[in-house]
Amino acid sequence: MSDVLVAFDRRMLEALICPLTQTTLTYDADKQELVSGSAGVAFPIRNGIPVMLEDEARALDE
Repeated sequence: MSDVLVAFDRRMLEALICPLTQTTLTYDADKQELVSGSAGVAFPIRNGIPVMLEDEARALDE
């Protein structure tokens, strides 16, 4: 697998919601994550694809 950074299509953000709270997400370009402030977690973006699984989410206080 390559470590090449693939750009996240920001238009996709308009269609995505937090799977835990059904609220909007914000995009953190530096960390390549989608952040759910209401759930207190961030979902990773890998190879340009958001991984919207609770098990993959990182707690924001980490």
